[in-house]
Amino acid sequence: MNPAMNNPITEDDIAHYLSNTPDFFLRHAELLAAVQFTSPHSNRTVGLQERQAEMLREKIKALEHRIMEMIRNGSENVMLSDKVLRWARSLLTSNDMFALPDAIRHDIQTQFSVPQVGMRVWGVAPEYAGLTVAQEVSDDARVFASSLMEPFCGLNTGFEAVSWLEDPTSVTSLALIPLRGGEVGSMSPAFGMLVLASPDAHRFHSGMGTDFLARIGDLASAALSRLK
Repeated sequence: MNPAMNNPITEDDIAHYLSNTPDFFLRHAELLAAVQFTSPHSNRTVGLQERQAEMLREKIKALEHRIMEMIRNGSENVMLSDKVLRWARSLLTSNDMFALPDAIRHDIQTQFSVPQVGMRVWGVAPEYAGLTVAQEVSDDARVFASSLMEPFCGLNTGFEAVSWLEDPTSVTSLALIPLRGGEVGSMSPAFGMLVLASPDAHRFHSGMGTDFLARIGDLASAALSRLK
């Protein structure tokens, strides 16, 4: 029995042979002119050169889309950086410590289009103990805030921090940001927590990056540490 009948040549065998025999088409150049493909853009057949041109146009189009996306993302990042700088300037020039927490909430809502913002701080100086932001929170909330090494993002599953908001029942997704003193990236115990909330389940999700939220936490921490 012919061994070739038991082991027929496959497409992979042909592809392997051609990729390892680069001079094949030098010896059989007439095949290149005879090769025909079905165009993905029509039902007609096209030659090798025309199909290669189509593929090149598709690659160029995909690259154009990527470049436009990079430009758009770059523009958005510049706008976001400008907003952060304006907010930082506002924090630096604020001298009214009694109005500071409300100013922070308002600025985050308006500058970064967050539907609801709330926060609590603990261990404040006696003169600030009457502020809403200094209302008592549970030990569990304090421990949870200190356990966060980076902002938490996800669905609302009954976090105590949601009760700090004006409309807790509308919250579907949220970001919880620990407030810490000391240097940026400090691992010291949290002295408060910031909550950003939205009725949109996709606004704050577990797969999103948290670098920007961490910067918000750093700035808010630096400002609110003056209440201690």
